Amino acid sequence: MLAKRLLSPLLKLCALLPLAAHAGRSLEPEDWYRFLSVSDVEVAPDGTAVAYLLTSYERANDEGRDALWITDWTHPAPLALTRGEGVSQPRFTADGQFLSFLSARPADSPTQLWLIDRKGGSPRALSRVSGEISAYALSPDRQHAVLVMRADAEQDACRAPQPHPAAKPPRPLVVDGYYFKLQGQGYLTEDTRTRLFLLDLRSGACAALTDAPHRWDSHPAFSPDGRQVAFVGADFSSAEEVTRESLYVIDARAGAAARRLASLWSPDKQHLEWTHDGRSLVIMLGDEPKYFAYFNDRPALAAVDGGELRLLAPDLDRQVYRARLSGDGRSLLFAVEDDGYQYPASVSLADRALTRLAENVVVLYLAESAGHTAVVASSDQAPPEVYALEGGRLRALTHHNDALFAGITLGAVEDIRFKSADGTEVHGQLVKPSGYVSGRRYPTILWLHGGPDGQDDHSLELSSYGPPLERQFFATHGYLVLAVNYRGSGGRGAAFAQAVLGDWGHREVEDLHAAVDWAVASGIADPERLGVGGWSYGGILTDHLIASDTRFKAAISGGGSANQTALYGTDEDIAQYNAELSPPWQDTARWLKVSYPFFHADRIHTPTLFMAGEEDLIVPVAGSEQMYQALRTLGVPAQLIIYPGETHVPERPSFLVDREQRWLGWMDRYLGAGAK
Repeated sequence: MLAKRLLSPLLKLCALLPLAAHAGRSLEPEDWYRFLSVSDVEVAPDGTAVAYLLTSYERANDEGRDALWITDWTHPAPLALTRGEGVSQPRFTADGQFLSFLSARPADSPTQLWLIDRKGGSPRALSRVSGEISAYALSPDRQHAVLVMRADAEQDACRAPQPHPAAKPPRPLVVDGYYFKLQGQGYLTEDTRTRLFLLDLRSGACAALTDAPHRWDSHPAFSPDGRQVAFVGADFSSAEEVTRESLYVIDARAGAAARRLASLWSPDKQHLEWTHDGRSLVIMLGDEPKYFAYFNDRPALAAVDGGELRLLAPDLDRQVYRARLSGDGRSLLFAVEDDGYQYPASVSLADRALTRLAENVVVLYLAESAGHTAVVASSDQAPPEVYALEGGRLRALTHHNDALFAGITLGAVEDIRFKSADGTEVHGQLVKPSGYVSGRRYPTILWLHGGPDGQDDHSLELSSYGPPLERQFFATHGYLVLAVNYRGSGGRGAAFAQAVLGDWGHREVEDLHAAVDWAVASGIADPERLGVGGWSYGGILTDHLIASDTRFKAAISGGGSANQTALYGTDEDIAQYNAELSPPWQDTARWLKVSYPFFHADRIHTPTLFMAGEEDLIVPVAGSEQMYQALRTLGVPAQLIIYPGETHVPERPSFLVDREQRWLGWMDRYLGAGAK
């Protein structure tokens, strides 16, 4: 099944991102201790400075740690504002002189709200509460803050933390909500419900702002005059409410009553922000529940007076990320997922005109103020850094990873296109092994992204869940890597993303088989040395592939599952299951179909490495345990690796090193790198 191969986009990318001439060693698992990951970019109100988070993966304490950095716009000179304890959610104050953030200082104390001068110095605590702060909003005049906190029934969230709190005996968890567990929070009970609290920053007085039974409140945002707070409320008590959330406005004073503006389908990632005139709210709209996992977030305006919701980019058939209002409030900026790239764009609030701000680039974060747009961007050969976006071109403001990657020989990346079994055109990328020689066949790994929403793209994101980094890891060790945006992926529009609705493991598997057929027919993949692997939905598809095709000689299934019936009610996706698949007793045949790998495990002959986080609530560890046990029962070589204390994706640096060591060891054992 031959197909046209596109010319490499690297020449176009060179106009945007500086590409070093790499000549050196391979990526190694131990490089996790050297990576510096950039995120959460913020532009000062006057446009003269850019703040961001820098994550390091520390060997000594075996944890990832976020530090707050800042750099000048005109004369970049990055400066660390914090060291030691981690920080999150940095925001410039309205006057631009300070940055607020959340941090637990010292690390074993409750998270508090802090303020630091942008010129440096010691941070100052703005809060002193015992509740668990998960988010916040600072009033424009810096006199008040709204804290999103959770506290059990016996705890006063506003009370000052005790220096040495006495250990409490465990109490039964009373679960009576329809939606009852969530990754990162565990079981959802009335004791763990999030509420909003109003903090007077002058006196330190703290009081509940919202406390509606069964409602989880989040995403607070002060109005421009500081008199009102908008927020999102979700009721998890019934099946009818769990897929919806409501938009509220409340006066910024204790005892006020909230007014509901609208009820809407829940998006994947909500964003809430007031327009500068105080008359509307920028929000994200979701789609009906069956489409939750496929192309779900659309930017919109909601009138504060209760008028109709208005889509801001109604004709944009692509997923958007990281929406932010521009500094002047006239437009909304976001990143648009588009066929292997993620370009920055803006849409006018007045006439909804959409403008592309750059081409052929992958933007992960972006912000704008005073006419200055900063982005965190990446390419195939350049890990994420902070850039100034000027006239469609990027100017580097940071170089945190330049020295490390200057010594590493990365694999060249090319776009590929081919036809699937039913004639559908499928796109993706081919990552060549370092030192690639034309005319040779190479051991080949089909490496699958999760989701299925999302896409493989032209980036080199340094995160624990970063397929582009993973595929380069294999390529620098002699493997040819196929990265395929199978049906269900983002970047190609709603119809392409929703093509697998309620039919998991069918069209995607056909697309992936076609990718391997194409690589073999093109003379680049060694048909005797084929491997497959992935994490999350990539692990699920790995199970489907090895159960339907015996040509794979090695497989890695991370954070996956095969017997979907066993996960019903045990993970956090109950709303999606019921909306997309129907309950198992209503459509048993469909549930058996999407569980094909488990009920046909006797067709699997591929040695498989299964991996999972012990505390995963997205795809519980049972999904990997069952397949491991099935293969061992059948006498197929298999190994199960469980990472203690980890959730869906490992975060502990030593586990990330261990994971990549095992990946490479497993593929080397059964495939062997290098030309045959």
